[in-house]
Amino acid sequence: NFFNHLFLHQVLVYFCYFFHYSSCSMKRLNRIQSIVFETAYNTNENMLICAPTGAGKTNIAMLTILHEIRQHVQHGVIKKDEFKIVYVAPMKALAAEMTNYFSKRLEPLGITVKELTGDMQLSKGEILRTQMLVTTPEKWDVVTRKSVGDVALSQMVKLLILDEVHLLHEDRGPVLESIVARTLRQVESTQSMIRILGLSATLPNYLDVATFLHVNPYIGLFYFDGRFRPVPLGASCTVIRNEFNFYLRELFPDGFSIHHAGMLRQDRNLVENLFSNGHIKVLVCTATLAWGVNLPAHAVVIKGTQIYAAKRGSFVDLGILDVMQIFGRAGRPQFDKFGEGIIITTHDKLSHYLTLLTQQNPIESQFLESLADNLNAEIALGTVTNVEEAVKWISYTYLYVRMRANPLVYGISHKMDPGLEKHREQLVIEVGRKLDKARMIRFEERTGFFSSTDLGRTASHYYIKYNTIEVNYDFLFLEGDILAIVSKAEEFEQIKVREEEIEELDTLLNDFCELPAPGGVENNYGKINILLQTYISRGEMDSFSLISDSAYVAQNAARIVRALFEIALRKRWPAMTYRLLNLSKVIDKRLWGWVSPLRQFSVLPPSVLSKLEEKNLTIDKMKDMRKDEIGHMLHHVKIGLKVKQCVHQIPSIIMEATIQPITRTVLRVRLNITPDFTWNDQVHGTVGEPWWIWVEDPTNDHIYHSEYFIVITKEPQMLVFTIPIFEPLPSQYYIRAVSDRWLGAEAVCIINFQHLILPERHPPHTELLDLQPLPITALGHREYEALYKFTHFNPIQTQIFHTLYHTDCNVLLGAPTGSGKTVAAELAIFRVFNKYPTSKAVYIAPLKALVRERIEDWKQATIFLDYRVVELTGDVTPDMRAIAQADLIVTTPEKWDGVSRSWQNRSYVQKVSILIIDEIHLLGDERGPVLEVIVSRTNFISSHTEKPVRVVGLSTALANARDLADWLNINQMGLFNFRPSVRPVPLEVHIQGFPGQHYCPRMASMNKPAFQAIRSHSPAKPVLIFVSSRRQTRLTALDLIAFLMNDIIVTVRDSNLKLTLAFGIGMHHAGLHERDRKTVEELFVNCKIQVLIATSTLAWGVNFPAHLVIVKGTEYYDGKTRRYVDYPITDVLQMMGRAGRPQFDDQGKAVILVHDIKKDFYKKFLYEPFPVESSLLEVLADHLNAEIAAGTITSKQDAMDYITWTYFFRRLIMNPTYYNLDDVSHDTMNKYLSSLVEKSLFDLECSYCIEIGEVRVICALQKSVRYMLLENAEEYTDLPVRHNEDQMNSELAKHLPIEVNPHSFDSSHTKTHLLLQAHFSRAMLPCPDYATDTKTKCISIFNSCYKAVAPRFPKVKDEGWFLILGEVDKKELIALKRTGYVRNRNTISVAFYTPETPGKCIYTLYLMSDSYLGMDQQYDIYLNIIPASTSAQVTTEVPDALSHLTLK
Repeated sequence: NFFNHLFLHQVLVYFCYFFHYSSCSMKRLNRIQSIVFETAYNTNENMLICAPTGAGKTNIAMLTILHEIRQHVQHGVIKKDEFKIVYVAPMKALAAEMTNYFSKRLEPLGITVKELTGDMQLSKGEILRTQMLVTTPEKWDVVTRKSVGDVALSQMVKLLILDEVHLLHEDRGPVLESIVARTLRQVESTQSMIRILGLSATLPNYLDVATFLHVNPYIGLFYFDGRFRPVPLGASCTVIRNEFNFYLRELFPDGFSIHHAGMLRQDRNLVENLFSNGHIKVLVCTATLAWGVNLPAHAVVIKGTQIYAAKRGSFVDLGILDVMQIFGRAGRPQFDKFGEGIIITTHDKLSHYLTLLTQQNPIESQFLESLADNLNAEIALGTVTNVEEAVKWISYTYLYVRMRANPLVYGISHKMDPGLEKHREQLVIEVGRKLDKARMIRFEERTGFFSSTDLGRTASHYYIKYNTIEVNYDFLFLEGDILAIVSKAEEFEQIKVREEEIEELDTLLNDFCELPAPGGVENNYGKINILLQTYISRGEMDSFSLISDSAYVAQNAARIVRALFEIALRKRWPAMTYRLLNLSKVIDKRLWGWVSPLRQFSVLPPSVLSKLEEKNLTIDKMKDMRKDEIGHMLHHVKIGLKVKQCVHQIPSIIMEATIQPITRTVLRVRLNITPDFTWNDQVHGTVGEPWWIWVEDPTNDHIYHSEYFIVITKEPQMLVFTIPIFEPLPSQYYIRAVSDRWLGAEAVCIINFQHLILPERHPPHTELLDLQPLPITALGHREYEALYKFTHFNPIQTQIFHTLYHTDCNVLLGAPTGSGKTVAAELAIFRVFNKYPTSKAVYIAPLKALVRERIEDWKQATIFLDYRVVELTGDVTPDMRAIAQADLIVTTPEKWDGVSRSWQNRSYVQKVSILIIDEIHLLGDERGPVLEVIVSRTNFISSHTEKPVRVVGLSTALANARDLADWLNINQMGLFNFRPSVRPVPLEVHIQGFPGQHYCPRMASMNKPAFQAIRSHSPAKPVLIFVSSRRQTRLTALDLIAFLMNDIIVTVRDSNLKLTLAFGIGMHHAGLHERDRKTVEELFVNCKIQVLIATSTLAWGVNFPAHLVIVKGTEYYDGKTRRYVDYPITDVLQMMGRAGRPQFDDQGKAVILVHDIKKDFYKKFLYEPFPVESSLLEVLADHLNAEIAAGTITSKQDAMDYITWTYFFRRLIMNPTYYNLDDVSHDTMNKYLSSLVEKSLFDLECSYCIEIGEVRVICALQKSVRYMLLENAEEYTDLPVRHNEDQMNSELAKHLPIEVNPHSFDSSHTKTHLLLQAHFSRAMLPCPDYATDTKTKCISIFNSCYKAVAPRFPKVKDEGWFLILGEVDKKELIALKRTGYVRNRNTISVAFYTPETPGKCIYTLYLMSDSYLGMDQQYDIYLNIIPASTSAQVTTEVPDALSHLTLK
């Protein structure tokens, strides 16, 4: 009555309310559209519209689309990147029609509509640029099954439109249930708004469907029966008694025509136009026309209700969905008052269709049949991790709604279990057992936990049924075996062999099958094999049923073979992997692997291709031939050029591998990949060519490493990975690269082990002795004892106490993080304070944050002891007097390197009696060479001044500690290298592997396991989560909140931090405001927040121990190489070291979430110590340059001697292959070092850093001098260009005065240029990260400058001056000197070389302030150079020219 009342009294609403939003010829809405207008256009309510076909439901969908668009309009502009709309159509034909329809209607708004189906694939970029996607249920299910990161499609969807939702009753219903359940759970877990609109034919149990779609029945549910049809329909059923006429009668040309998918496209279009214009009166067509093209007619006749279904392999009844769709074409709204629909069927089907037409039966769920596959998909996605969550997941399905409404149909006694809790649990457990048996998941019944396996994930991503996956694939050897097993897949079980097909199948077997087809033409799996081979051979078929079956087989076989390829790759079978990848391409391309790869180019005629195959012209042969030679051989001169072009367009790569032994069992491989083909966007696309690469051992038939990578145009790429090696050494391994898309595109690189020299075996660790803990009174100094809050030293400190506190020998202490190594450093410093009060101690920490922490601790402590501590970093440089008076200098490696270079002129450097290097294992890091140089220089200074300098190295547990100790001149007494397991707080480590080729989706898939790890390992104690970037801190925090679901409170500046802190989750990274950072630190230390998500730098910086540490991903984005690279193993160990708080915990826990292919590597090295190699080789030239400038090196021999002081030299002898040295004989070694020195000196000479003759030094600048522009300095290469920052750079460039190259916004140097411009222009920066980058990278490299009034300078600074002497005409710098703050008056001398030729010359002296603009002065100095004579030898000054020069 309610709807009738509305129907009678509703005034038709004018379309002009939203006419300005849409291009449409309509002026008014019809009755149904008017009734739903308010809810559809002015609310966010979920809706279910049940109405007859032809009632204008598409326009209701348009109303909801316009409402969604309207919500994203700001200042008259549609924010297109904020939303996605998904329209799910039941068939590909309908999806194509809807795409055209919505594209035209929404074009004026600039909204992009694209089709996303099995036929229409879209790249990631295309999806990002599209606002509305029209797709099919299966395609959308596959898309949302894959865990894709934050910009992911599924997370940007704001409106989901489900057309023909009554499909729930059909075989494809479970797919719809799966999509809706996944969407509803996403809405609840992320608290984001996704509106659902269901469009359906008139349904009997529409209330159940509304409940399933979470529609409010009082607001969003609209049910219209047949009376609301714009053109009333008269339906009748005509009965015939099984008298089918399968042959069409001869058609009369006048007024008759036909229409089916086998016709040419232009013929079909012609028929459609003629019929719609009334020239054809009767159109005989297949049922698909009803879905694809909207051709209304006055009367519609359905002749026979049986259609052939390839999926079933037999004739089936026409579904009511199809009947209603076909009847929907009856009645033309513009011309007719009513329409006629007639069904001609057999007598036994009459009651069936009458019931369906009058909607007597409610629609039921078909979800139980595919429960196993759908549950597996949710487990693989990570949304279901245990039985409890699976039971909850079922409650979101239509199955649950119907089981409660009609339990008897599903075999349930309702009284026993009203909420169906037990029944759902039983269902889940049964399915869980089945999936576990098939090895698709691991189901632990005791705890109820599910975990996905590689097999399960592959089945989910490729939509493979679990029965197909269950088959044992261990015995597949040849392509024929693979086709035979694929033919028996469950996906094909419905296909049957019909009597009338046998003859044609026999012909196909003889004509087109290149491989045996077991089962022959009589068996269904034989038929499938024949059809698949015929499809590949591009054979023609006559029977319509075979054509239909063939399309179905090909579509499914391609998917199954691709899934089998991934399974073989995971199982590490090289031959099988290679065959399956090739077979998958064979099916995709419809070409056998032995034909010419040039058949993949449609531009070459078949006759030419046949000749190429006859002449046996391979791609390699043709690459070496000229175009005219190819033309003559083919007797077609002109085609030679085209063939040659195609030959060079087949993707090809050149691989070069270098190997470095890390230990005797692990090799690091550096693989250089160079594209060797002509790139053509039309042939190769714009994204890149995907390749698979794996390392195989031909002897053991095993893959040791596999990777997916994309070749980008002509850019060479480098892959770095580790592989195991076994003794006795194999002769060789193969690195095989195979194109993912192209047949005949592959490359092999051999790793030969003939000249491989394995490193020496590592000496055993220091045993931790069972000693009585030493009391702190052993220090014998009340003031020292007062500094410690504990009463006894821990076991490690007890064992090393005597050596550190009572001797002067050099010490190397290797112990796990958290072992109390800082106390060890303090013991060594106390020794200096006690025995050598006039000398200095230097403590070197790898990071400024660590220096800061040590300073804060020690400043408090040394106040009581009356010792002075100074900080010496890039941020803080005290004056010389403060350094000279200091007892303890705390500094960074780079700063101490800079200071100690001029050791001859700096007395305080010579007064150093102890050098303590924290984290000395960083020698193997990219900053390692600086540490190496510092130690080498310290030993050099010590030998020249004849004053011993004690070196104390602190490190994690090392594999090759003996080498390091020898280099540091440490005897057995000073070497302490404890096992990684010797921790004051024991550590329990869990390593989990995660699949996926792409970084962001892989990171997103780790969030749920991270949450589970917190729940199981540390539900109430502090947790540290390490991630690779600032962006990841935010995304991880927001995902954890989504899993928490609590109320929100407010605090602090940063909007994301404000949100996360309320949930007890903090974020910590360099982009935060300092006050926010301090707040987070205090809250975490005081246990006010439980979880802290931080970037990896926190592991080194501030000491925040936690009970549980989660390392979420072991890669970070390297701005220099523009790809994701692995953390150094030392960083991962450092992060793990934060687990376990000595004061509170008796055990620490670490969970490492890694890319699955790296799991074995981390398993090995997280439990074993990692050897430290030298990194000096790459930057040797820079350090030689520094020593030449300092006067330490004056000849080539000096340079050779200098190298022998280094750690690099020691490791070169112990692990020669790592440094590309073939053997360690005296002569080979000398040649190797000599060529190294020659190359480095040559590089320096080319960079105008030195002159070689008598090795006279003219200047000592870094390599970056060779670049003319500041932005191109080598130092800026490391400036990161993060995700989407290329777009930010593009926007920022519009507001800055100097133009930059518009094609290089993803370059570090272009970003530097923009940041410097923005700094000088005081322009607004787009985000806090840019401010941090400007401060930490750009400005710091400008100057190590020093209280000027400079509010925008990143630290307190004293003004200073530069004196620059130069010859303007020659553009030559003669001398440069810097002076500090000038009080009253200063006299400064500048030494310089005069010209060698006598005569007059003019030099210009510039006096420039390093702090203020407008203070610079310029003076000309006139010189008269006289020939050399005895009288001229006397030192003279230039008095007159400078007499008036003073600083004011």
